[in-house]
Amino acid sequence: MAQASFSFDLPADAPRAMGTCRPMTSPHRTCADPIAYEIGWDFARHRVTPPLAHLQAESPVHVGWRTGRAVFGHRTLTATPAVRQWLQLRLQAWVQGIVFEDVQVTPHHLQQLGSPHCPVTRQALTRATGSGSDATVTRVNGSAAAAAGNLAAMSTQVATAKAGLDWAAAMANARQLADAEPGATPCIDGLDEPQWSRLGVLMSLVTPLSHATAALLPLRVLPPNRLRVLNPVQALQVMLTLQFTRAGCARRLVALAALMPGSEVRQAFQVFMHTLLARRLDAGPALDALATRCAMEDIWADPLVNRRWQRLALRLTETQCEQLLQRAAQHGLMGQASQWMSLEHATEGWALESSGYVQLPAATPAQPAGEVLTAMPGKLRNLGSQKPANCEALTALGALQ
Repeated sequence: MAQASFSFDLPADAPRAMGTCRPMTSPHRTCADPIAYEIGWDFARHRVTPPLAHLQAESPVHVGWRTGRAVFGHRTLTATPAVRQWLQLRLQAWVQGIVFEDVQVTPHHLQQLGSPHCPVTRQALTRATGSGSDATVTRVNGSAAAAAGNLAAMSTQVATAKAGLDWAAAMANARQLADAEPGATPCIDGLDEPQWSRLGVLMSLVTPLSHATAALLPLRVLPPNRLRVLNPVQALQVMLTLQFTRAGCARRLVALAALMPGSEVRQAFQVFMHTLLARRLDAGPALDALATRCAMEDIWADPLVNRRWQRLALRLTETQCEQLLQRAAQHGLMGQASQWMSLEHATEGWALESSGYVQLPAATPAQPAGEVLTAMPGKLRNLGSQKPANCEALTALGALQ
């Protein structure tokens, strides 16, 4: 199955953040937990002190940090905000036993995820204020690793509310609030019905779903920067919606209609796109980029838009959706930088087979099962299934204008 990664990225010649290079490899071969040792080593490389909880003498993070300080001294790299976020994300993944894919997830990659607004609450993101609006980079699909394509910047309030939930649970919360009696509590965990809907759809974009299931979901949120859309019908949904965020959509709609497979699908396409166009015109012409994006997301709250989308989407197969997206890209109709890859390559390093967790070795007679289950964070983690992503899948093809 093909997969579309909508990469709203920096230009290829944009300056990279300092501290993204790794000029020296740590001598961790003698350490019992080389991953934790590497984390401590990189803390020292950027002259950042690990949290107090990891400064005990027996901690492998502390051992790596102490050794790195002795090696680097004052010859350290600059600790930019992106570098600090990268260090913290790696440390958090290690503590929780989550696979961290460190080939593509670099400080530069995290810097590209930065957004001034939360995609779920739409509120301005703050930094280091201690409030729920503070920005954090988190896994969108909680059953996958901390890997490129599965990370997004959102508020800590949203990240806390989504913890432990999948896309279906988030959508169930949205339905519960929509069906609530007048005067009932308008929020669950601080999020209202539109916010839960946006969160559920956002999580569904990075969750492999059947074509029939994905086709029924309204696009209540557009994918943020560098998020990978795994389901072809949702990738088509995103591409068609984005046609109305830039000028010249009338010409592109004619070209897209010509790509539809058959007269029945073409008619459903024209009815759906005319409905989107009418709703977009109702929003007014003088909108900035953020307001246009929000307006296109809100259009999907209209039941008529969803009925006409489902009429189109369910007349297409998964393969036809893939072909339409590929042909649209060949004709320059996509409008945004995108990268095509198989589902296997798109999710390489995601550890979907273990729900994102590092796999510990099976217990042996000499090593009782209870001992494995009670291992310290990071213990034997070097024997897990942290499969690095394909280095050939690193590039983005353009910039969001």
